[in-house]
Amino acid sequence: MIVVAKVGTSSITDDDGMIDEDAIRKFCAEVAELRQLGHRVVVVTSGAIAAGLPALGLSASRPRDAVTLQAVSAVGQSRLMRVYDAALAEGGLIGGQVLLAPLDFMVRQQYLHARSTLTRLLGLGVVPVVNENDAIADDEIRFGDNDRMAALVAHLIGADLLVLLTDQPGLLTADPRFDAEASLIEEIVEVDHTLEAMAGGVGSERGSGGMASKLAAAKIAAWSGVRAVIAKADRANVLVDAVTGSSGVGTVVVPRTKRLPARKLWIAFAVGSSGTIVVDQGAKAALVDRGVSLLPAGVTGVKGSFEADDAVEIAGPDGAVFAKGLCRLDAAGLREVSGRRTYELPEGITHEVVHRDDLVVLP
Repeated sequence: MIVVAKVGTSSITDDDGMIDEDAIRKFCAEVAELRQLGHRVVVVTSGAIAAGLPALGLSASRPRDAVTLQAVSAVGQSRLMRVYDAALAEGGLIGGQVLLAPLDFMVRQQYLHARSTLTRLLGLGVVPVVNENDAIADDEIRFGDNDRMAALVAHLIGADLLVLLTDQPGLLTADPRFDAEASLIEEIVEVDHTLEAMAGGVGSERGSGGMASKLAAAKIAAWSGVRAVIAKADRANVLVDAVTGSSGVGTVVVPRTKRLPARKLWIAFAVGSSGTIVVDQGAKAALVDRGVSLLPAGVTGVKGSFEADDAVEIAGPDGAVFAKGLCRLDAAGLREVSGRRTYELPEGITHEVVHRDDLVVLP
């Protein structure tokens, strides 16, 4: 089995933002146990920025400006890896640092290179330790949190399981700080808006994720055909229990039976939307039920300013978004031809606004 195990900042640092070496040692010991059982493991870790703050004598609260965050990450990443290297070595393992950026998933050649590197590292018996390349990340093009990146890595390497470790036992029915009756949701078949609302917002000051980002990552994994488990990092034997499917290990998100192709997964989750196309009911039915391309005739409105080949959301007459895709026209060009039949289009204008190969219908 190939396992992607992601651990967040709050789980590997203390209240002062210092790296908690015991927490990382515990985590790596469980990685070693999985390896002894014959499984291959990719680690996705946060913590570079939190590790860099105390080294620079800065406040433990996360800075907001991108340049400072990049500088802090550059200082913290090497310190973080030193701890991982030592902890993995205690279990007889070798760690290999891999820093990824969104473009590694957006540009096919880089996507293939990333997959080849990770696959080769696993073949050599190395434990890849993955983090976002924060030191040079473009503030406009970034993952925002490592949960989503972990889910994309799981798809990239064809993983069987994604484990998202946090400081909570999983998704709860309510916030335990305010509701003593809150209980663990042990299994989710489909992530819906009710569950997303229940997940809430950002978790800790030092991190960038929270339960909402973990649920979103689990949703990506489900669309990839990968089982996901959200569990508490300090639980004993949490990784082994997640692999064996032990009862109560955390919140299990069941994978969808139909795996979304890599290109459509990228369109749905890895690239942000630049605008919205509103369509009539007939076009919506055709896209959802027949899987056809979107034509200008079905377009009733265009929101935002976007360029050709940008990702856009597609909404029905009620304004609810039901699909996402790459638009072959820019916003101005689409406004000019919206509502026109194919025979009414000017010469040289594409007949498809969003081709069916570039369109994903969302649940």
